[in-house]
Amino acid sequence: MTTDHRAGPPSCGSERDTLRAFLDYQRTTLAMKCEGLTDEDLRQQSMPPSALSLLGLVRHLAEVERAWFRRVFEDHDVPLVWSDRTDFQVAYDASTSTRAEAFAAWEAEVEHSRRIERAAGSLDLTGYQPRWEEEVSLRMVRVHVLLEYGRRNGHADFLREGVDGTVGA
Repeated sequence: MTTDHRAGPPSCGSERDTLRAFLDYQRTTLAMKCEGLTDEDLRQQSMPPSALSLLGLVRHLAEVERAWFRRVFEDHDVPLVWSDRTDFQVAYDASTSTRAEAFAAWEAEVEHSRRIERAAGSLDLTGYQPRWEEEVSLRMVRVHVLLEYGRRNGHADFLREGVDGTVGA
């Protein structure tokens, strides 16, 4: 990792601005964890039997973005990026994936999520979560996705250290 590009959340911002900033901070953290690594480095798995890799995390979070923003607020039937069975584990298999492919999908889903959030009049906007078969608010979705990134970035810390010894941030 080279430079810390993250912007911290506002100290006294609105709820919406604070959630947006924290989520963008976590998104940038994921990208930072992958900086300067080759495709082979990014595919390096943690330990058997786990298929977990940094590239797998990027792929998984593309699925998370799609499932929690696009599928909830726009198209309940849009397929996931790498699975037609709504199997989030498929994304972790990055054995033949490339940085270009995984990051293109992830960045596209992040931008789509941002468009949905910007267009929403309020965090009280509701959409239908097909897996839970219930209505959920944009507020809940933002918090859920933020927590998902926090978990996955914790994994990314260990994975990056295993690849080249880089720790921190």
